[in-house]
Amino acid sequence: MKTVNIYTDGACRGNPGDGGWGALIEYENFSKEIFGGMRDTTNNQMELQAAIEGLSMLKEPCEVFITTDSKYVMNGITLWIEKWKKNNWKSASKKDVKNKDLWIKLDQLTIKHNVKWNWVKGHSGHEKNETADALANKGIDNL
Repeated sequence: MKTVNIYTDGACRGNPGDGGWGALIEYENFSKEIFGGMRDTTNNQMELQAAIEGLSMLKEPCEVFITTDSKYVMNGITLWIEKWKKNNWKSASKKDVKNKDLWIKLDQLTIKHNVKWNWVKGHSGHEKNETADALANKGIDNL
């Protein structure tokens, strides 16, 4: 099974506002940078989209290490998602989970792989997180 590292980030100018997502994907000596942007979105949506887009690039089941600076994504996928699924995508307050459509997509993609999640503090000099941040901002700039 291939081992792939994915570094993701989302950005938003205004929240909601113009947003971008970026991901750096590394496999052995190969690396690929991807990014995109959307209007009238939120930072959390762009953080989720970055992980979705990174995982979507994989053509076969892989061992995947995803590094994010988003506590929202990290906690959602590692702590909250099983309870949300058990409660039919309802939060503790019985309302639909925010960004439910994106969480469902992310969940479907993670099932195909053996994914390990890693959180890093944003804007703290982590080289590959800084690259993902620059890609997310490029996504906004290219709108």
